[in-house]
Amino acid sequence: MSNALLVLEDGRCFVGEPTGSVGEAFGEVVFNTSMTGYQEILSDPSYCGQIVCFTAPQIGNYGVCPDDLQAERPALSGLVLREPSPVASSWRAAGSLDKWLCDHGIVGICGVDTRALTRHLRERGAMRAGVWSGAAAGTDELVARVRATPPMEGRNLAEEVSTSRPYSVPAEGESRRSVVVVDFGVKRGILRQLTRRGLRLEVLPATCTAEQVLDLRPDGVVLSNGPGDPAVVAAGIEAARGLVGKLPLLGICLGHQILALALGARTYKLRFGHHGGNHPVRDERTGEVWITAQNHGFAVDPGTLPAGAVTHVSLYDGTLEGFDLPDRRALAVQFHPEGCPGPSDAAAIFDRFDALLEEA
Repeated sequence: MSNALLVLEDGRCFVGEPTGSVGEAFGEVVFNTSMTGYQEILSDPSYCGQIVCFTAPQIGNYGVCPDDLQAERPALSGLVLREPSPVASSWRAAGSLDKWLCDHGIVGICGVDTRALTRHLRERGAMRAGVWSGAAAGTDELVARVRATPPMEGRNLAEEVSTSRPYSVPAEGESRRSVVVVDFGVKRGILRQLTRRGLRLEVLPATCTAEQVLDLRPDGVVLSNGPGDPAVVAAGIEAARGLVGKLPLLGICLGHQILALALGARTYKLRFGHHGGNHPVRDERTGEVWITAQNHGFAVDPGTLPAGAVTHVSLYDGTLEGFDLPDRRALAVQFHPEGCPGPSDAAAIFDRFDALLEEA
């Protein structure tokens, strides 16, 4: 097929060529500003229900490597590229990106003016879209099909990407403590950051209860990243509410939002979200600035948190990026301290959590 089409819910169309699997895909289209790490992005469960537009002009030049996958299978709906690389050149490459996309049924479109699409999304906000292989022109029927798909608000996608059954991950080297990870769409990079600190992990489904967590007698709990609207992850919020104050807690991305909701705070939808590896975040206590990896479309209203809880703020738009409640042994960050892809400035968050376990 020589043609492909991207249709936005506001009626704007972008014509390109097919890449990856042939077919059709629907989801919320968002742009990611990372320069590298396309495989980690594509395999991040937090992109469930979304079509990812890469702002980097060429994607796929170093192929794919199994060690870089952040989940067993990708969860995103589709992707948009300016130019797919014609070669995969890396000593680590186990295959090409295009073949990996085809193997996993990911529908994509290339040859698109991704700068124009990104500017459009910045001005109008993230919106629903559809990708069609073989379509040459937009029609009212295609726009109607896009508008018939569910918006991101109100979607509980965490339970779709979560593990269906508990599993264990051994510590690297000597096992010092045990931690329960509540899987709302956890990235393997988060698990590696924990295990390399001597923590053995019990990973539980997103629907687990506080009682099930406490029955394992862990030294602490991590509420993981994940996709969708945090306000409707009822089981996760209820579980977090039952764990606050009973043992050390670390919330990451969606876990940050769920922990905030459990404390009585509110969340809201961002205009076009934060997706990329170049987001500056300031620690309000020290003035230190980290360059962070981020992937989220919702945020926590800091005014609804307990007084004095805010620790980190985005230097892009002033939104909340972290909070800490020492008296309840709970801390949370909106960014991804594990990177994957980088940067790794914020990995010290895992050391802070490890210190909480030590204190406990």
